[in-house]
Amino acid sequence: MTEDILCEPLRFLVKLCVQLFHKVTQSLHKVTQRNFLLHLSPYTSIVSKENIIFGIWPVIEAIKAGKEIDRVLIQTGLKGESSWELKKLTGELQIPVQYVPLEKLNKITHKNHQGIICFISEVAYQPLENVLPMIYEKGESPLILILDRITDVRNFGAICRTAECAGVHAIVIPTKGAARINADAVKASAGAIYKIPICREDNLKHTIDFIKESGIEIIACTEKTDDNYYKADFNKPVAIMMGSEEDGISPEYLKRADVNVKIPLSGEIESLNVSVAAGIILFEAVKQRTVNK
Repeated sequence: MTEDILCEPLRFLVKLCVQLFHKVTQSLHKVTQRNFLLHLSPYTSIVSKENIIFGIWPVIEAIKAGKEIDRVLIQTGLKGESSWELKKLTGELQIPVQYVPLEKLNKITHKNHQGIICFISEVAYQPLENVLPMIYEKGESPLILILDRITDVRNFGAICRTAECAGVHAIVIPTKGAARINADAVKASAGAIYKIPICREDNLKHTIDFIKESGIEIIACTEKTDDNYYKADFNKPVAIMMGSEEDGISPEYLKRADVNVKIPLSGEIESLNVSVAAGIILFEAVKQRTVNK
């Protein structure tokens, strides 16, 4: 009995030491892992938080591996055989490239980016010429959304959420001048971006012509008309076109529209947020198609 009384504190001490050892081991593992990440070679540089890859060869290899690239930032005036190979590769695959000053790259990462940063897209883009036949094969009347220079990621995400709820079959965006599809866009869309085909087209003018040749009417939402949106016929195959909040739809695209419509406003503010305007137009299409089923 005396031995049990004496051993009890010893057992407690041993147990405490074991628990402390485990905690110290876990802490050391975390520190080691963090230090490893901080001292990664610049030739294998990936920052998952921003979904970016930087360094010439990591970017080249990511492109060759078939990663869906949103865009590549290249330092203005960058020279060298490797940078030439990258420029050639992005040109062949029609990957958007922006030439930017060194200061902009340094704001994105302080690590050795070698004058090259690329953003990985959250989605796999789909060619519109592959999407349209599938819509017709299902016996459905196409409802397409064309976005001209919608650059705010949260507006883009909100539009995608509304479009998915409205049953839009595909969203068409230009290669240049479109919002980057990143985590903020996905969050604003409530995940809808993953549920609707996003078609990134290099030449929006040719794409609009292709849509029209495919038997789809282009309805442009613009203030440069006297016709209200509810007078348009959305029962037929249609592609609704929305423009930027700054200056609306580009003139070269607007003149290709079959129908121009506007949302009548009664207040002193001259325009709506583009995501709100898209919702009004899209659910007019939903209303007409539901009533006429």
